[in-house]
Amino acid sequence: MIGADKTAGQVARRRVFYIPGYDPVPARRYREMYRKEGAAQAEISGYHLTLSPKQGRGAYGWQVQAEIDGASVQAEVEMLIWADIVRGSMAQGIPATYLQLARTAWVYIGSGALFRLMRLRKGPILAALYPIVMLLVQLGLTCLAGLAAGALVAKLAPLAVAVLVGLAVVPLGLRWFRALDGRFLAYYLMHDYAHTAQARGALPADLAARMVVFRQSIAEALRTEVDEVLVVGHSSGAHLAVGVLADLLRAGEGPAAGGPVLAFLSLGHVIPMVSFLPAAWKLRDDLAFLSTRDDLTWVDVTAPGDGAAFSLCDPVAVSGVAPGGRRWPLVISAAFTQTLSPERWRALRWRFFRLHFQYLSAFDRPRDYDYFRITAGPLTLAARYAGRAASKSRIERPLSRYTSRAA
Repeated sequence: MIGADKTAGQVARRRVFYIPGYDPVPARRYREMYRKEGAAQAEISGYHLTLSPKQGRGAYGWQVQAEIDGASVQAEVEMLIWADIVRGSMAQGIPATYLQLARTAWVYIGSGALFRLMRLRKGPILAALYPIVMLLVQLGLTCLAGLAAGALVAKLAPLAVAVLVGLAVVPLGLRWFRALDGRFLAYYLMHDYAHTAQARGALPADLAARMVVFRQSIAEALRTEVDEVLVVGHSSGAHLAVGVLADLLRAGEGPAAGGPVLAFLSLGHVIPMVSFLPAAWKLRDDLAFLSTRDDLTWVDVTAPGDGAAFSLCDPVAVSGVAPGGRRWPLVISAAFTQTLSPERWRALRWRFFRLHFQYLSAFDRPRDYDYFRITAGPLTLAARYAGRAASKSRIERPLSRYTSRAA
């Protein structure tokens, strides 16, 4: 299919920009995930995908050649990377992490955001409370171990020696727990929420600067001879994508007549964790701005089975900034319990972190959500979901205490 008809929603060439969430892993891990899960979905759904290295310089990415529904499609996937910022924010010592814990808890509790977020979905709030509870448990256990060690030594040595031994056990125990954080994920999640809350919802300067680079990459793609430019934001990457796209359109860098169409796919979003905070005025303004645009398509996909996301929560409406004439987002469910077989669902049900990435993975009972058809298939996002009704169980009740859209 050469020279695809944009008016009919057909795609022969696509540029995809993927913004990950708060994740320190190298970009190549996402390429491997796309390769593995894409091959699995292709086998299940009866189409063909092949990956090859990205041509030319620039950000990390890969090429996809697809044969889907009798059409040949070329897609170039590019990672918009901020893992270095994530790693920098995670480079905290143990005492600094406990200080982050106190500050983050105060931001969410003191602002009242925590209690309003709990009225949306309890799953992501339990996920947010988990690192706090786990780190406090670790501290309590090491203190008890220190007391026990001191009491034992006190029977054999002077009290001063027993006190020193007991005090030495505590940092040793905390370092032991941190060494095992690949299993517990308490430090990782604590750094994640602390990074979100550090400026009470405002963008940190380093991240704001990186988002300007993201915007420039997308603007450049919109001037190339492709049929669709698709921006995908997963988890925390969803609210970054909202900011990037709003700034791009405000700057007059959006789609031009006869050029590629612009689409936005948000997956497993946690937008209320930011938009409910006092200083998130720009994000709230960006949400309201994007929701009325007719020069992009915005589809939001979550699933109740994903306990780390605000599933089926319309991020514009629940943030209390839904304007009149709102068009977006189209909120739909990936419906894990229906799109995964009972056997597959049982295998994944309690793997909470893995389920948060299911949107990027294969479904063995796919319905109308298929990440690989969206990113490498022959239809634009607008054409794929044309006439699709929003989920009836979506949540639109405005619950944010803070709705200001200016500082």
